[in-house]
Amino acid sequence: MNDPSRLDLLHFARRVVFQQATAALAQIDTWIAQEEEHESRQRQAEEMRPPAADWLLERGLNKDNTVAVHVGGCWTVRKSSRCIGVSQEQAVDALRQQVPACTHCRPDTELGYLE
Repeated sequence: MNDPSRLDLLHFARRVVFQQATAALAQIDTWIAQEEEHESRQRQAEEMRPPAADWLLERGLNKDNTVAVHVGGCWTVRKSSRCIGVSQEQAVDALRQQVPACTHCRPDTELGYLE
C-alpha cells in the first residue's frame, strides 16, 4: 500500500481547513444578518412608539384613587403600570383637587402650582 506523500497530506489539510473556514464564515454571516434584522426591527419599534407623556397620574391599587402627580420622566414610576399620561391642564387640576405631588420630581414646582 502506498502511503500518501507529504505534499498530498498538505493539499488534503488545506481542503479541510478551507471547507471548515467557509462553513464558519457562512455561519457568522448568518448571525450578522439576524442581528442586523433584529436591530432594524428595534429601531422601527422605537420610531413607532408614541412619545412619553409630560405629566403622569399615579393610580392606586383600585384604579379609582389617584395617589400622586408626577413629571413624565420621574424615576420612581418609570416602570409602573399604574400611571397614565395626562395633559398639563389635567395635572394642574389634580393638584388643585389635593392629589399630592411626587416629592422626588416635584411636578407642582414644574407647573408653577405652589399652593
